[in-house]
Amino acid sequence: MTLKALRHGLWALIALVVIGVGVFVALRETQTPQPTATSSTLAPVAGIGGEFSLLDQTGKPFTEKDLLGHPNLVFFGYTFCPDVCPTTLLEAEGWMKELGADADRVKVIFVTVDPERDTPAKLKDYLASFDPRFIGLSGSREETDKALKAYRVFARKVEGKGGDYTMDHTAAVYLIDPQGRFVGIINFQEDTAKAMTKIRRLLTMG
Repeated sequence: MTLKALRHGLWALIALVVIGVGVFVALRETQTPQPTATSSTLAPVAGIGGEFSLLDQTGKPFTEKDLLGHPNLVFFGYTFCPDVCPTTLLEAEGWMKELGADADRVKVIFVTVDPERDTPAKLKDYLASFDPRFIGLSGSREETDKALKAYRVFARKVEGKGGDYTMDHTAAVYLIDPQGRFVGIINFQEDTAKAMTKIRRLLTMG
């Protein structure tokens, strides 16, 4: 295993732990059945999600209310990400192709954790390389942090040389049902069959 692969594996594990902590806290408060990273069972979990106000890649306002009425696959990342983010978006393209006509019922949403560089215009250019139905969200640092906190997303700036930097961040795809409730995750590079089972179950949730 290369150092690069090991690093991605470690951050994927940290991402799951961060989400797991949020789920555990929510469970202590609500006793809602817990969705796990290894199970295809989906169930609403309180305490993950909430109000936010961002802009999509066209500059149109987008809030938590825009998650209502349809299933959502939500991924937090950034356009300068060297591999995890483009890999996940390419996987999401594959999921959409497998869904066929049902893909039009699903919203795939890419939320930046790096709003200082990822303006709506930057997101528009970046997402032009992927499925045209994908939605990119950006906003002020304050509004972005509010969204990250609401969804228990881990994100940390890692300084590089010459003022450059990368972002370590949660690598899982959040599954949000048509009522705007967090119901589970798809792990980074999860087996396609398992991911599709979860997505199809998400499509059945009202």
